[in-house]
Amino acid sequence: MVKKGDDFVVFDAKTNEDITRSVLTQIIFEQEGKDGQNLLPITFLRQLIRFYGDSMQALVPSFLEFSIDRLTNEQQSFRDQITGAFTPKGLVGTDMFAAMEEQTRKNMKMFTQAMSMFSPLAQAGAKSSESSKSAESSKSAEPEAEPAPTPDIEAMKKQMQDMQKQLDSLAKQG
Repeated sequence: MVKKGDDFVVFDAKTNEDITRSVLTQIIFEQEGKDGQNLLPITFLRQLIRFYGDSMQALVPSFLEFSIDRLTNEQQSFRDQITGAFTPKGLVGTDMFAAMEEQTRKNMKMFTQAMSMFSPLAQAGAKSSESSKSAESSKSAEPEAEPAPTPDIEAMKKQMQDMQKQLDSLAKQG
C-alpha cells in the first residue's frame, strides 16, 4: 500500500490505539535489515538520534518532510539526467558524472536554503558560502537562476520563524 502511494491508518484491534507510526517504523527497520536495501546512512541515523530531546527536535520533522518532498519532486528530473547520461555520445561517463554533479549542486543549494530557515547562524554561513562561490560562478558561462519563492516555501519560512520564537522563549524560561 505504501509503495502504491496509499495513505492509511493502522489501529490496534484490542485498544483501538493508532499504531501507524510503529508499523511504518517496523517496515523501515525490516527493509534496512536486508542487504542492499539501506537508505539511511549510519551518520544520518546517529544524528537523528541526537535530535531526540534536543531543542531542535520540534523542527526536525518539518525539515525532513520538506527535504523528502523536494527529493520526491526532483526524482524524475534526476532520472532523466541519468538516463540522458547513458545515451551514446562518446562521453557517456563524463555526461553521467556531470549530471550527477549538477544534481548534487542543486540538492546542496536546496538543503542550505532549508537549513537557513532553521537557524540564523546557518543563514549567515550560507551567505558567506554564497559570497565565496560568487567569484567562481562569475567565471561560468551560464549563470544559475535563483528559483522564485513559492507560497509554500514562504508559509514554511513563516512557520519556522514562529517555531524559532517559541524555542527561544522556552529556552529563556528554562
